[in-house]
Amino acid sequence: MLKPKINKFEKLHKGRIKGYAKKGTKLHFGIFGLKTLDTAWLSDRQIEAARIAATRHMKRQGKLWINIFPNKPITKKPQEVRMGKGKGAIDHWVAVVKPGRILIEIDGVNLEIGKEALRLAANKLPIRTKLILKG
Repeated sequence: MLKPKINKFEKLHKGRIKGYAKKGTKLHFGIFGLKTLDTAWLSDRQIEAARIAATRHMKRQGKLWINIFPNKPITKKPQEVRMGKGKGAIDHWVAVVKPGRILIEIDGVNLEIGKEALRLAANKLPIRTKLILKG
């Protein structure tokens, strides 16, 4: 019996993000949420920028939850380095996001403040998002 031929570089590929989110598609903590409509890698800096924008508009009222975590390391070699000599060092971390995933939840503020806070947070992210309300 012949074994299928496997490419030895198959593990080095970045991979595709296919399908829709299976978990984290419903509001659990807050009454307002920001839901993704695209697939993307969201870096730790982008997530932090969205958090800061939302909390600044809320002015310490209410509570904010971030439902994603950057747990995928992205490596990069320094500039002007020749090919070879192994894989580069970790450059930054990203969260893999699929459509339907809830990114941010807010509770404890009125409708106007919650909508505006999530709009400001969405402007900091490189993907299309949608505001959702509980119930």
